[in-house]
Amino acid sequence: MRRALAFFLGLLAVASPVLAQKPTLRTYFSDSAKVREGGVKLIPIQTPKGTFKVWTKRFGNNPRIKLLLLHGGPGSTHEYFESLEGYLPAQGIEFIYYDQLGSAYSDQPKDRDLWTTERFVEEVEQVRKALGLTKDNFYLLGHSWGGILAAEYALKYGANLKGLIISNMMMSIPDYNRYASEVLAKQMDPAVVKEVKELEAKGQYENPRYMELLIPNFYAKHLCRLPEWPDAVKRANAHANNDIYVLMQGPSEFGASGRLEKWDRKADLPKLAMPTLVIGGTYDTMDPAHMKWVSTQVQHGSFLLCPNGSHMSMWDDQRTYCEGLIRFLKAADAGQKTVRFGKS
Repeated sequence: MRRALAFFLGLLAVASPVLAQKPTLRTYFSDSAKVREGGVKLIPIQTPKGTFKVWTKRFGNNPRIKLLLLHGGPGSTHEYFESLEGYLPAQGIEFIYYDQLGSAYSDQPKDRDLWTTERFVEEVEQVRKALGLTKDNFYLLGHSWGGILAAEYALKYGANLKGLIISNMMMSIPDYNRYASEVLAKQMDPAVVKEVKELEAKGQYENPRYMELLIPNFYAKHLCRLPEWPDAVKRANAHANNDIYVLMQGPSEFGASGRLEKWDRKADLPKLAMPTLVIGGTYDTMDPAHMKWVSTQVQHGSFLLCPNGSHMSMWDDQRTYCEGLIRFLKAADAGQKTVRFGKS
């Protein structure tokens, strides 16, 4: 009887990802490649305009929890996710940096037809296949524009996902535009808003005065509230592809006017069946109340509010963000559908 029970438990440990052995320090940092490149893998992406390569970098090795990171922009880079390095490795969580096509570390073709949400979704699916991510270990985190991309991917390829994280992103650009106009703009000095609008009306987005107004009055309050921006954030901003950003988001920081202007997936949220964490910040450019509502519309939603956080909550409310993310990933790995986070 004991021998039969031991055999049965052994089978369970192999068959069930929940009961599978946790990675040790040695296995977490294992690298079986003949030529070790620090986890970097360039992945060929097939597009209607030809084949291009995108850059990825794996950090750690965990057969049960593999977190793919979708950066914002569009056209930003993975660099501002470096805040996670201080938290996830210590918990044995594997995460994968990834610069989307057109972003700094990946190929940067100039064809405007490439910059559509639909094509980016197919790119993510090709990246998933190339990295060997499956429904038993694949978690997808999208921040800002990456949150749009993550939601679109989940709606089309949700069967591949073990868990979804939508970070600092509303599920309706029209709703975001209203929030920016009716809430955020009204919190600013009316004289500053007036001058910003005048510059935008003249199309003077490159005028140094535009950023002189935005940095202290908008970015420092709603994008990243740290008194000095981290080097990773500065690098991501310096490496951003503004051509893609302006085409899809538009040139203004007070609302989207590009190809994403009418994007709205509120009605489709109940289709998302995987465990889903929505993260927002009290001082975010995105409406925290809307993001909390999103967590109630998906089938298995959790909401994490970063009380001191803005759009870059992974930096200005880092501990809340990272520890909440870790808690969600471990809960989902254990088969738990939702997580309650304090007063959020």
